[in-house]
Amino acid sequence: MQTQTVLAELFPNQLEYHIDNWVIRGSAETKVGKVEIIGTVDSAAINHAIAMTLANEVLKVIAEGKKTPIVFIVDTQGQDSSRADELLCLNRTFAHLAACVDLLRRNEHPNLAIILGEAVSGGFLSYGLMANQIFALQSSQVKVMDLNAMSRVTKIPLEKLQSLSQTSAIFAPGVENFYKMGAVDDIWVQLDEHLVANAIESQQSHLDDFLIDKRRHVAKERDGRLLCNEVVEAVLSA
Repeated sequence: MQTQTVLAELFPNQLEYHIDNWVIRGSAETKVGKVEIIGTVDSAAINHAIAMTLANEVLKVIAEGKKTPIVFIVDTQGQDSSRADELLCLNRTFAHLAACVDLLRRNEHPNLAIILGEAVSGGFLSYGLMANQIFALQSSQVKVMDLNAMSRVTKIPLEKLQSLSQTSAIFAPGVENFYKMGAVDDIWVQLDEHLVANAIESQQSHLDDFLIDKRRHVAKERDGRLLCNEVVEAVLSA
């Protein structure tokens, strides 16, 4: 589904935005007031320039002091794999972007991420996965990496990974598996103007709850991460 179509369905009132170098920036009116729109489109490969642009836009909203909600639009194939970006420590730029989103949360801005297309690896983690809540279109593609790449990196045979992915969500790409792992709060099938507003309205009544990451507990409830809590408790008590 095209970005323009999705945004028009989610934000039918006073929607305005522009796209430059894969970065989308805009705003819209909802029943809970104005929301700012920040993110990436067209399966962006996020490099230093894109990451810094996103970070700067987040900081501008915080600096206004109005606690305006932010809707992050996610459509990224992951980090730019160019040698130049790696040599310039793209991981540190991603850490800066993630810290800006965390600052947004600590300054009591409601925020959520919407996965429109792809959500892959560090490109997703650096801002989309940092949001208070993450929602995904049913047609979206969410993954750390595909199983072929995972096999090359881990040296685990592809056939073994394919077998594991049938019974364990942590080995399998796909929006349904990320829902089971607690990384996606809900999968949106039908789009309308109430989805974003309802999410923001719900957040406003308990923003402090989002200062603690409870996704591992959600994942256990959804049978997505069966041993995570036990391992964490064992490490903490060691």
